[in-house]
Amino acid sequence: MGGGAGSALVFNLVGKCSTTRARVAEMTLPHSVVLTPVFMPVGTQGTLKGLLPSQLEALDCRIMLSNTYHLGNRPGVEVLEQAGGLHTFMGWSRSLLTDSGGFQMVSLLKLAEITEEGVNFESPYDGSKCMLTPERSIEIQRTIGADIMMQLDDVVDATHSDPDRFEEARHRTVRWLDRCLTAHPRPDKQNLFPIVQGGLDEEKRKDCAAQLTKREVPGFAIGGLSGGEEKDIFWRIVGVSAASLPDSQPRYLMGVGHQVDLVVCSALGVDMFDCVFPTRTARFGTALVFEAPGEINLKKAAYSTDFSPIDPSCTCSTCKTYTRAFLHTIVTKEPSACHLVTVHNVAHQLRLMERVREAIKADTFPAFLQQFFLEMFPGKNYPEWATNALESVGVHLL
Repeated sequence: MGGGAGSALVFNLVGKCSTTRARVAEMTLPHSVVLTPVFMPVGTQGTLKGLLPSQLEALDCRIMLSNTYHLGNRPGVEVLEQAGGLHTFMGWSRSLLTDSGGFQMVSLLKLAEITEEGVNFESPYDGSKCMLTPERSIEIQRTIGADIMMQLDDVVDATHSDPDRFEEARHRTVRWLDRCLTAHPRPDKQNLFPIVQGGLDEEKRKDCAAQLTKREVPGFAIGGLSGGEEKDIFWRIVGVSAASLPDSQPRYLMGVGHQVDLVVCSALGVDMFDCVFPTRTARFGTALVFEAPGEINLKKAAYSTDFSPIDPSCTCSTCKTYTRAFLHTIVTKEPSACHLVTVHNVAHQLRLMERVREAIKADTFPAFLQQFFLEMFPGKNYPEWATNALESVGVHLL
């Protein structure tokens, strides 16, 4: 069990796969009990595009992610403070995880200057300058009231070619963690996770994890991935990073949310995931399914007379009420389509993780993986990286 006295997190393991590194836990946070492995939908500005907080609760979503950098710009710390935090401001009673703003070093690189003090951004909203330091990141996250806060880390695009830059980022991330911890006086109210960096070098990842685990923290994140690196390298870095972190605490893989990635990385010992993919792809008229190829493009003419739901086995409000033909008529044309497909896609990801947890608890996870891949790839043209990753933890696809 992780957390406990002096911590705002209790991580209680309730099941383990006897073959892979997958495990199931109850993670108790100030605003909810979260069952892991868990997928966290992303509401950058405190809202999922096209979805109300009450609808997220109806889907039994217990934790979502918001972004410190963007919330710090709009509506700003003063407004959030007057509102009593983001939970009250957005009408969300369950748990929140906030990204530190570090990822914007990559996504807004042209607008950012990185120094030892912090990151000097040019606002994408009005062009004004904004210095995000480790201390300022924690100040914003404390005002937001997130159950889990992320340290400000020095993020480098995984495909960057300069090894010295990765070395600099790895050591700076540890130094910035110490500054974040100093600026975080209430670990009994909010949790602070450090982030394992080290690029695509396994030894640097191990060393970074070794430094971070010396600090008194309730959980850990694995960052700097899902940025275009080769998948066969991606899974190895995930595996090494997860194996370098304590069994008794949660491990959060940042920015990962495709179905195959979720089940494979759960097998590698990851507990938490987030990604904009399910909500972003919904806005382009794509719905997620469990059969090959894992999604359907509702814009295609083939669905114009298809009067079945997106997924007959899905119990979300969209699948209970609307047909593929109706959705085909309105996707990318009517705002309601974004809402309807988003409801389904979030429900789908939550169902997937529920199935993963049930299989782990029943100790049938290897068989689950075999069936999942057969349904997703009926021709058995499995991605080589996924095959390699699963074989590394004792699972051989049929």
